Amino acid sequence: MAGQQQSLLSSAGRAGAGAPLADRMRPQRLSEVVGQRHLLGEGQLLARAIQEDRLPSFILWGPPGSGKTTLAAVVAQATRSEFVPFSAVLGGVAELRQIIKQAKERRDYQGQSTILFVDEIHRFNKAQQDAFLPHVESGTIRLIGATTENPSFAVNAAVLSRARVFRMEPLTEAELVSLLERALTDATRGLAKGLEAPVTTEPEVLQAIARFGAGDARRALGLLETAFTLRPSPEAPLDLELVKQAAGAPALLYDKSGEEHYNVVSALIKSMRGSDPDAAIYWLMRMLEAGDDPLFVLRRLMIFASEDVGNADPRALSVAVDADAAFRRMGMPEGLYPIAHACLYLASCPKSNAVGRAFTAAKEAIQRYGALPVPLSLRNAPTQLMKDEGYGSGYQYPHDHPGAWVEAQYLPDALVGARFYQPGEQGLEKAISERLARLRGGDR
Repeated sequence: MAGQQQSLLSSAGRAGAGAPLADRMRPQRLSEVVGQRHLLGEGQLLARAIQEDRLPSFILWGPPGSGKTTLAAVVAQATRSEFVPFSAVLGGVAELRQIIKQAKERRDYQGQSTILFVDEIHRFNKAQQDAFLPHVESGTIRLIGATTENPSFAVNAAVLSRARVFRMEPLTEAELVSLLERALTDATRGLAKGLEAPVTTEPEVLQAIARFGAGDARRALGLLETAFTLRPSPEAPLDLELVKQAAGAPALLYDKSGEEHYNVVSALIKSMRGSDPDAAIYWLMRMLEAGDDPLFVLRRLMIFASEDVGNADPRALSVAVDADAAFRRMGMPEGLYPIAHACLYLASCPKSNAVGRAFTAAKEAIQRYGALPVPLSLRNAPTQLMKDEGYGSGYQYPHDHPGAWVEAQYLPDALVGARFYQPGEQGLEKAISERLARLRGGDR
């Protein structure tokens, strides 16, 4: 544990010269923290709790580089409690038991409380997270958890009921520029240390780095440090060309099993449903460029074709299924064509959710009325006994009548007149709606 604690304290501004710039520049006091004004601004609950050393148990939830570990380091410096960092990636329940034992002894014999900081708390499964509960409940520890995953899914509900959740936002471009300026000119921990003259640069250079950082302070500071080391000489300025060399291809914030995955999938579906092919193709490419499984994407397109297009354009399902089949034969990168083809078609064609409404309504009727008897006229009559019992009696074969239609009862008696399928007014469903209206009115 000493190693873990020293690691955190080192990242709180005590890192040596060989440490990454992001660690060296980590704030040591609350006043040095950039961003998160909704949590740390004047008079905000979390800021007051840190300043007054009256911290509750809480979970810090935010994307990488938003300052979760930074806040923990600030708390470590500010609190009079024993601050114990713990990694859910590196540690286990046995180590946690030892921490709890020491916290009890500290409370009972020294009268000192313990703050337990659990980094990557979502890496513990729900059963492992149960190990915190009795000790948070008894006040043996105050828990600070940090996670990039949505706590609603990643953190035990019992833990959530005993801890506040503070949502941390990605840093803005202006906030990142402020951090970069500080790192570039700081002569104690930053890049100006040991230099006879500060490195010169233009505002657009730092703005470009901030854009590449995409809200992630660690990424932005790492890019600044890399560009700084690429200068041909100590006197050379920091320019855009160096930044481009250092940046390479931008990494996309995306987790194929986490919240951002579902955010982007949701954006794709809603863009297609909203008939915006430009937005749809953007979100599609966001998924594929980030490395998502094309077969997962195709599955979503096939579902969409029935769920959101349906009979407004029956060809939509064929297009989606054909895209799936074509991709399986082509592979990547050529398989991107049928995927994009299907996405753009589905986004552009008329929409109807009548299919889903129809089977949902039918399902609700089944749940309400149970297994209603099949009308005699519709029953199969393979034996004479069944015929004598009236099975099939009165059935009229529609093809023997004009328009291949005859007025008859097909629903159980209790459901006569029920309307499960209500076609929309878009695409082919408008024609279907008009035909069904005529038939339901008794007209051919």
